[in-house]
Amino acid sequence: MNVVILAAGMGKRMQSALPKVLHPLAGKPLLQHVIVTARSLAPNKLCVIYGHGGAAVPDMVQQLTADGQGPIDTALQQPQLGTGHAVMQAVPQLDEAVPTLVLYGDVPLTTADSLRRLVEAAGVDKLAILTVEQANPFGLGRIVRENGAIVRIVEEKDASEAERAIREINSGIMVIPTRRLKTWLAALSNNNAQGEYYLTDIVAQAVADGVPVVSAQPSAEWEVAGVNSKVQLAELNGATS
Repeated sequence: MNVVILAAGMGKRMQSALPKVLHPLAGKPLLQHVIVTARSLAPNKLCVIYGHGGAAVPDMVQQLTADGQGPIDTALQQPQLGTGHAVMQAVPQLDEAVPTLVLYGDVPLTTADSLRRLVEAAGVDKLAILTVEQANPFGLGRIVRENGAIVRIVEEKDASEAERAIREINSGIMVIPTRRLKTWLAALSNNNAQGEYYLTDIVAQAVADGVPVVSAQPSAEWEVAGVNSKVQLAELNGATS
């Protein structure tokens, strides 16, 4: 399995010069939590996509590789044009013979057990998404199903009123057949409200290509909680204490 960790965001709402993924949670940078979990899955390849913060993120990654647990590749995303564009930066480093797991450097508490369930659901030829039901899904991508099957993900800004009523949300964490991923990334468009290349748009491409899209759920909602502000960071610190 390949693992790609997206860690290029600026984190404007953190109101800090420190890259968002380097803010500490329970004494370790957010990104380090994600790398530790990823390594516990024994990936063939592990690649961190960085952007804001200059050399600070690759420097931290380099320190972690000194422990003898294997190399961690890095790739620069510049400029930042969305999650799909971020994963494109890792493409040259991915092993096509195994699936690719996409994680986020600011989502630190996903457990290895939940990720293993997701990998198992994906097998070798399915696209699997970690989804969760939320009472207040505002601002998050909604999972659109037809007859129980996932057919696409719609972002809040692009959603209709009916789609905004959906409570099942996309955590962003996915396992994707790598050969298919490369084809789908190449076909992405940025014709949307944000002008970005959304990784979520590969779901509709998978459906069109007849690739099954399945889901798994984490053991707890906090496993998919991201950090976008100091308030959210404090909340997660509370959850880990």
